[in-house]
Amino acid sequence: MGFDHNDHYHPLLLRSLPRDARTALDVGCGTGRFARRLAARGLEVDALDPAPEVIEDAERVSPSAAVRYQVADITEIALPAARYDYISCLASLHHMPFETVTRLRAALAPGGVLAVLGCYAERTPADYAVSLAAVPINAVARLATAVVRGPGGTAVRAPVKGPAMSLPEIRRAAARLLPGASVRRLLFWRYLLLYRAGTP
Repeated sequence: MGFDHNDHYHPLLLRSLPRDARTALDVGCGTGRFARRLAARGLEVDALDPAPEVIEDAERVSPSAAVRYQVADITEIALPAARYDYISCLASLHHMPFETVTRLRAALAPGGVLAVLGCYAERTPADYAVSLAAVPINAVARLATAVVRGPGGTAVRAPVKGPAMSLPEIRRAAARLLPGASVRRLLFWRYLLLYRAGTP
């Protein structure tokens, strides 16, 4: 597997994991790399993706009793209320209506964290400036990864779709639907949204 922008931010996402977290939901899990990292931290993980081929690959590559893979569309299935200590969405939220975050918010246990590593549509001068700065760093990272890891990896890829919302639109929607959430721009065409559920 070559340099992957989502994988690059796994350590950042794991830093937002609540200390006593026991249960997690990974939305749009793809071939399951982040779900397996959560399981390696001792969490029981429900990993969902609407694409059967990537779930099949995830189960084949690394079966784990701690990860329950399921072919499912998060906008259609019923989620248990206040169930999860941690919910992650890695480059998947832009495949669904942003308002889906309200369903994820309701599934968070008290004190639980929703972590979204999202993609945004470039529209502002700041967007283009950051994108321009990222290009040479991205090229170096890809080259370094190819040298270290060599060829290989799974040929299965999750379906991709371009983002429709700009970063200002995402910030406004997050402020309305997830009061208290933080949204910050990251280097490799990503943003990080963090929301912590209140405690009773």
